[in-house]
Amino acid sequence: MSVVTNPVTMPATHPEAGKEDNYLTHSSGFLSWALTLDHKRIGMMYLVGVMSAFALGGVLALMIRLHLWTPNLEPNQAWLLNKTYNQVFTLHGAVMVFLFIIPSIPAALGNFLLPIMLGTKDVAFPRLNLGSFYLWIAGAIFFLFSLFATGLDTGWTFYTPYSIESQGPVIAATLGVFILGFSSIFTGLNFIVTINTMRPPGMTWFRMPLFLWAVYSTSIIQVLATPVLGITMLLLAAEKLLGIGIFDSRLNGDPIAFQHFFWFYSHPAVYIMILPAMGIISELMSVHSHKGIFGYRMIAYSSVAIALFGFLVWGHHMFTSGMADVTTIVFSALTFTVSIPSAIKVFNWIGTMYQGTVSLNTPMVYALAFIFLFTIGGLTGLFLGALSTDMHLHATYFVIAHFHYVMMGGTLIAFLGGLFHWWPKMTGKMFNDFGGILSAAIVFVGFNLTFLPQFVLGTRGMPRRYASYKPEFQLLHQLSTIGALMLGVGLLVALLVLLHSLFYGSKAPKNPWGGATLEWECSSPPPHDNFSSAPTVGDPYDFSKIEYDPKTGSYFKKK
Repeated sequence: MSVVTNPVTMPATHPEAGKEDNYLTHSSGFLSWALTLDHKRIGMMYLVGVMSAFALGGVLALMIRLHLWTPNLEPNQAWLLNKTYNQVFTLHGAVMVFLFIIPSIPAALGNFLLPIMLGTKDVAFPRLNLGSFYLWIAGAIFFLFSLFATGLDTGWTFYTPYSIESQGPVIAATLGVFILGFSSIFTGLNFIVTINTMRPPGMTWFRMPLFLWAVYSTSIIQVLATPVLGITMLLLAAEKLLGIGIFDSRLNGDPIAFQHFFWFYSHPAVYIMILPAMGIISELMSVHSHKGIFGYRMIAYSSVAIALFGFLVWGHHMFTSGMADVTTIVFSALTFTVSIPSAIKVFNWIGTMYQGTVSLNTPMVYALAFIFLFTIGGLTGLFLGALSTDMHLHATYFVIAHFHYVMMGGTLIAFLGGLFHWWPKMTGKMFNDFGGILSAAIVFVGFNLTFLPQFVLGTRGMPRRYASYKPEFQLLHQLSTIGALMLGVGLLVALLVLLHSLFYGSKAPKNPWGGATLEWECSSPPPHDNFSSAPTVGDPYDFSKIEYDPKTGSYFKKK
């Protein structure tokens, strides 16, 4: 495996050419964006929305970590009151899960890239696509208002009986989740129909980019699993309003039934979060290793396998809730089984790098960070899938660390890598590669410093969600808080690098990285209709005809 520096990342010295027609300049004015049916503009609006939600969730996370700098054994000496602390971690979890992690890659990058990768003009249902975005906006406003207005403190899972007995705006919050669910369903339905019906001649299932395989598998989960969450939220609202005895044990209801319903959606939702991230990593590993993907079919099949297994393993969240012994053994075995397709992907990504010409640029550094962090997240999940160890580790900081290594170390890192990878295509501007690599390094160190101590906290018995703790845990909590601050700095650097490129970045060439998928066949940024003529469909991972032109700073495909 040889390593080269990327020949495209250069100072912003090239003046932008004259104005050209692209999706950004095709029309102007607020209404041209608010009423647009262009999937690229909708994707960019989603991007702004989910990044704003992420910023809010990040600020709330820092509030939690700063509060935990000291043990807070005396409530009058604590930075946050106990009730306020409960409200902050509820807000953090709800905002990050429902407003950022679930919609981030499918809604933002998926909307922008899917039709271009297919060589088509738009998604199958452009109006439904715009409607999905406004449902997300409406759900987010409703959800945030209910969370902030009176301070909901049930935790992001809305577990019964606490959510039934809580005086907070549980019904309003569940309605917000219900609306967000419809946005997710419509987006998934649109993507399934688009991929099934609008693939160009020559693009068979096994000539499709792996990012599209991941988005397709994710869409299946969205369409099949999200209605379960919607029904569960309606049942919870009915229980609150009418007291009909579904989950309330005082009325002969079963609070454990809520957990079954919730996790039947929420564990597949884990794969709504991570499958698109895996699709991004497949693209980054191939393009920035300048080598065809290793084991294409196995990666494609593993995406479908993860989607299917995701519906069968929800019970491992409930080992301590009380289940029959045989049931816990079955769920434990299925939990271990779902790790196999994930391991296949990691093995194939490493195999792709072998004897490749690896460019250590910003997207590739983020991709390498993903493999490291996601592997830790996956391996620590084995401890939680085993009955004997889960009994000790359940509801401790070990679970918090594991969840964040998978969701943030996986989804967030891949999202950032994909954002840097496709940023030149989306904006027509190159970013400062050194600044991007610096952001990745700070994020990587800060992330590990934040969550590695939490594994130790969990093994020593530190419960999650507590606003105070024994002094023996203080050093580990302080290390975690320092890491969180460093992680925040790294993310801020990444944001500044991207914003700097918008004003001072050099003009992006058509194909700055040497990719072979169809999005690199159109100009940067893409035209309003994506392609002036139908692109030629080929092997998306055949780099034998890709050559670099030093005069234009772009790769091109030989005829």
